[in-house]
Amino acid sequence: MSLNYWLVPGGFAWRNYHYYYNNNNTNHHEKQTTKLIGPKGWPILGTLPHMGSLAHTKLANMATSLNAKRLMALSLGATPVIISSHPESAKEILCGPCFSDRPIKESAKILMFERAIGFAPSGTYWRHLRRIASSHMFSPRRIQGLESLRQNVADNMLMRVFKEMEEKGVVEVRGILQEGSLSNILESVFGTNGCLSEYQSGELGNMVKEGYELISKLNLEDYFPLKFMDFHGVKRRCHKLAARVTNLVGQIVEERKRNGDFVGKNDFLSTLLSLPKEERLGDSDMVAVLWEMIFRGTDTVAILLEWIMARMVLHQEIQMKACQEIETCIDQNGHLQDSDIPNLPYLQAIVKEVLRLHPPGPLLSWARLANQDTHVDKVLVPVGTTAMVNMWAISHDSTIWEDPWAFKPERFMKEDVSIMGSDLRLAPFGAGRRVCPGRMLGLTTVHLWLGRFLHHFTWLPAQRVSLSECLKLSLEMKTPLRCVVVGR
Repeated sequence: MSLNYWLVPGGFAWRNYHYYYNNNNTNHHEKQTTKLIGPKGWPILGTLPHMGSLAHTKLANMATSLNAKRLMALSLGATPVIISSHPESAKEILCGPCFSDRPIKESAKILMFERAIGFAPSGTYWRHLRRIASSHMFSPRRIQGLESLRQNVADNMLMRVFKEMEEKGVVEVRGILQEGSLSNILESVFGTNGCLSEYQSGELGNMVKEGYELISKLNLEDYFPLKFMDFHGVKRRCHKLAARVTNLVGQIVEERKRNGDFVGKNDFLSTLLSLPKEERLGDSDMVAVLWEMIFRGTDTVAILLEWIMARMVLHQEIQMKACQEIETCIDQNGHLQDSDIPNLPYLQAIVKEVLRLHPPGPLLSWARLANQDTHVDKVLVPVGTTAMVNMWAISHDSTIWEDPWAFKPERFMKEDVSIMGSDLRLAPFGAGRRVCPGRMLGLTTVHLWLGRFLHHFTWLPAQRVSLSECLKLSLEMKTPLRCVVVGR
């Protein structure tokens, strides 16, 4: 009896499911319901021991071996989870009205993300945030208005590449990209021309770094309903960090309000302060929204560009082809601009192919929460279940993609696949109402910076390039990329 209690499909968290399933089925004759498939996992821990730096590949292999790509159940401690590795069931989750909320880790809650766009519960407040984001913060006009900032940051990064090459004979790509991304996001959020002191910029950078570390840490409280399992002191450190963020960002907001220096400015803080009175956010909500932008906007661009540059170094013929496309589009002394990007389909295809092979959020860090009993792929999913999409598994599936392990940007020249969330074969930014609101700004930045890097330098390997992955908050390169560059 004891073994039957533990060893059920999906594991420990699904131990009462068959009773639930039978009762529910008698009440829902109209629904054809298929049974749950999933690994039995460890007693109590379930599949938690597999959730390390290669969770995306382990879960993909598990789904394939159990013939559960469309839907697989598993237990993360006491938390019941379903995971889709198939575009059709992924669409039901990401675009379904019953999955409009996100589960939130204890650390993310303390760090105020529950009051920001990513994790705010669906409802009036979240809809208000989403409206502000699409109409004011990430509108095409706003993105266009930030081009000169992106160009300045690109200039500085190119200068650093040149300097590092001269001084060290090798370029440490990650450091340059991280610094450039942080500078870009801080100035997008708070404005240019010394709006932040050197101390404030440095402090915000340190806070982002510490926040990543804390949110990436395994905290058993997230998986068991017990409040004493914070063995690493994550909560205590999160409370301290949240106080520092509130203090510093709150101070910047207060100063800007006092000076009244925000009318007609293009940065996000000025935008929020210029909203009509009835739309304006309270100070604590404004701090949470700005902090989330800094936090989420720093790593994704840097991580994606490092993967792209690694691929450029490994595939010299593709790098050369991209350079030729850029050169035919602009003259040698000219600057690549945002307006040139639509005329560079091959460059865009390279970015898509890297997003396919190395999606920044392979388990769509964007998990969802069932807010009522529902069905996914004819399987009954109880309220409170966490639903995930393994985008890495979908984008490496040979039944969906021809030769999925090969790096072939040409595949996107033959077929124009949208990556904005409408085609679930490749949705690196999520889909549905919870799709990443800043995806257009991020892509615009990546295309421009990549184009400028390739236009100014030929990128060569300084050592063997390793494509080993490490899943933290995003999917990073395990070994940082080091290059040798030659001016073009």
